[in-house]
Amino acid sequence: MINILLPAIWETIYMSVVSTSIAVIIGFFTAIVLILTQKDGLMENIQLYRVLDVVINTLRSFPFIILMIVLFPVTKMIVGKSIGTTAAIVPLTIGAAPFIARLIESALKEVDQGVIEAAKSFGAGNFQIIFRIMLVEALPGIISAITLTLITVVGFSAMAGAVGGGGLGDVAIKYGYYRFQTDIMMYTVLVLIIIVQIFQSLGDYLYKITKK
Repeated sequence: MINILLPAIWETIYMSVVSTSIAVIIGFFTAIVLILTQKDGLMENIQLYRVLDVVINTLRSFPFIILMIVLFPVTKMIVGKSIGTTAAIVPLTIGAAPFIARLIESALKEVDQGVIEAAKSFGAGNFQIIFRIMLVEALPGIISAITLTLITVVGFSAMAGAVGGGGLGDVAIKYGYYRFQTDIMMYTVLVLIIIVQIFQSLGDYLYKITKK
């Protein structure tokens, strides 16, 4: 049992953390562009905003299992193969990036406009307002967004096991479903719950620190 579960646990954490990290970088810069170019934004550009808005909504509308299959050619082009733990990072990242972009955008929109106007009155530039005012004020919300995304990606990684992605989802399907080993299925579910609880607790702790 240990020999089956330990590698799967590592694969799940590896897929989840790496893909979430890359998705946060992509989503962060996408959210910044959305905030800058929105109506009445610091660098208003409605055309660019609408293009990004459509792209994000389109990617978010794909069920992950379908997105993963559609991206097989792209995955193979990037990592040299379409299945496996490392290959699963590509669709996981593409699936999570629009999600985190929206969450970070929402967190930035919650920043008090009075603070932004005060910064403008002191002569702060656009990027100073974004990086030294808005991001600082929105940091607790951004941490909550990253935590939520990471937990969502853990669920996505389990689905990735259905199409050769590895991890705990792969174990659940191979042993719990095809071989009718209910005990392994239950242990897999239990481990996923524990992983989610650990990530959520860590996120809550960081949120409380930044909120102070």
